[in-house]
Amino acid sequence: MSRICKHVEALAGYVPGEQPHFPGMVKLNTNENPYPPSPKVGEALAAFDWKTLRLYPDPVFMRVREVIARNVGCRPAQVFVGNGSDEILALFTRAFVEVGGTVGYFDPTYSLYSVLAAIRDARGKALPLNDDFTCPMPPKDFSDVFVWTNPNAPTSLLAAPEQIAAFARDYPGVVLVDEAYADFASANCMALATAPGNENLLVMRTLSKSFSLAGLRFGYCVGPEPLIDALYKIKDSYNMDALAQVVGAAALEDLPHMHASVAKVRATRARLTAALEARGWEVLPSETNFLFAKPPAPAKAADLFAALRDRHIFLRYFPGPRTGAWVRITVGSDPEVDTLLSALDTLLA
Repeated sequence: MSRICKHVEALAGYVPGEQPHFPGMVKLNTNENPYPPSPKVGEALAAFDWKTLRLYPDPVFMRVREVIARNVGCRPAQVFVGNGSDEILALFTRAFVEVGGTVGYFDPTYSLYSVLAAIRDARGKALPLNDDFTCPMPPKDFSDVFVWTNPNAPTSLLAAPEQIAAFARDYPGVVLVDEAYADFASANCMALATAPGNENLLVMRTLSKSFSLAGLRFGYCVGPEPLIDALYKIKDSYNMDALAQVVGAAALEDLPHMHASVAKVRATRARLTAALEARGWEVLPSETNFLFAKPPAPAKAADLFAALRDRHIFLRYFPGPRTGAWVRITVGSDPEVDTLLSALDTLLA
């Protein structure tokens, strides 16, 4: 007799991107920022009194919430902070989805959503993207809650905030807009989360991408106080450690550094897009720090992915009828992009 819950035994866990460790490798598979975090992060770490680690951290992370509130123009009571945005996603399913309920999302998108639905003993419900990978308008009765990734991953495309606002107005459940890549985009939905009258929309961000802190695990979301309060009710007692609170606040207080990093990534994104298109690739118009690109015929995405991996150049490949002809390429540094292009020229010669 199994001692594991039946719904846990039946589920397939999330498979994260490969984390290889080779000298001189070019790692373009997990959408990490090629540039270091703010120097203020290093200063905060150097100034941190390690002896204070004997004490529990602030359970409601007030300093960090105040910084975020200033940045986005809301009250601290409208801010929730989590141990990475993945923790917030898990809490979202616990707070707003009943056992046996439904979690809506697009397909293809971040595959963790379906896993978290199954962990909750709920049902993931995927709405296929349009043929051109843009987002259709979900029916208002599609699911109990809906997670809208914007810009979407792995497709890199941005839905207009007006479309999301119109959906949320008519939708009876809670809408979570996952804006992991919003700082690289031309528009975002944060104003919707802080707008008067908003009752059912949350906007979630992470410091992993634009702030270059993927190793820290720091996410936050903004929205109506009743929804934020619900997340606080069910979080772990001390879910954000003291170091993460100090470092996160330091990074969030240095927006000019983040904007400068984003500007460099955007410039390289444009250069890589142009270089691939000149070589016959189809590249979707990215609003993220990665490209979703299809190699020219007769080349096969899976074969290129494997051949590049053999050269210690790592991309991300998603098998399947919608994604199997494409690869996802993180926008790395200019030297990393040059190495990739040189390898592609050799392989496709």
